[in-house]
Amino acid sequence: MTKAFASAGDMDEKQISFTRVGEGLYAFTAQGDPNTGVIIGDDSVMVVEAQATPRLARKVIECIRGVTDKPISHLVLTHYHAVRVLGASAYGAREIIMSDTARAMVAERGQEDWDSEFDRFPRLFQGHEEIPGLTWPTTTFSDGMTVYLGNRRVDIMHLGRAHTAGDAVVWVPDEEVMFTGDIVEYHSACYCGDGHFGDWVDTLGNIARFEPRAIAPGRGDALVGPDMVDKAIASTADFVRSTYRPVARVVARGGSLKQAWDAVRAECDPKFGDYAIYEHCLPFNVARAFDEARGIDTPRIWTAARDKAMWAELQG
Repeated sequence: MTKAFASAGDMDEKQISFTRVGEGLYAFTAQGDPNTGVIIGDDSVMVVEAQATPRLARKVIECIRGVTDKPISHLVLTHYHAVRVLGASAYGAREIIMSDTARAMVAERGQEDWDSEFDRFPRLFQGHEEIPGLTWPTTTFSDGMTVYLGNRRVDIMHLGRAHTAGDAVVWVPDEEVMFTGDIVEYHSACYCGDGHFGDWVDTLGNIARFEPRAIAPGRGDALVGPDMVDKAIASTADFVRSTYRPVARVVARGGSLKQAWDAVRAECDPKFGDYAIYEHCLPFNVARAFDEARGIDTPRIWTAARDKAMWAELQG
């Protein structure tokens, strides 16, 4: 029997947590749904990740208003995916920040990604009628930039390709806390459909060199303390390697996509089968790994039609 497409069958409301990860720093999490970070400065607030819709963004704002009445001045989007960016209008931030590469990906494939993710995550797109259109940044950077929220310094950096080519991380040096977007996950599958397997582990190493005291990951619980941080980075690296290596071996001997799928299931199911969105991510991950192992450096654009054809081939 064919599994329900992606997360189409997951319509249960998730339990929200709003966890302090440092002084004036919070992680909004919801049982494996996309996370949002909050950085409170002297006079204003920076939000990291917008959520999929204004309706979901207002849940974040409600949590923010429980700890501060300062205005939201900055919104950082770590990458271009629809579930991360389309709620941006709710915040009323004067600056919306992305990397140059992330902005280029909005231009190249933003609408296709919106259409694709709309079908993958129907629960997250409830209230989609309020979305005014694609989210565009007001400010971009190449390698990095610094924002001062009064005296609080916030460094926004591109540390390498991983979940996408344009991933950004947000570092708050006074508390040694990092917001990593989907480069790091905790007890949640990595979505690798737009990923760069050959770079991802090195990028995780670049994050680890900051020796964060806490991390707000892309999905999963907030990671407070060096032990939790190290565990999540190691687990994410293991997930990426365990997905790519079986595919690379199949490609090297001239095998098929379905053979690659079977090899990844054998490697990953025992270790990661209980992770959030695991079954959702797996076909997209195997398809992208198969392309990369064949020398296709730039991920092919996912469309709603391509999604369903690939799903029927692999998850049927």
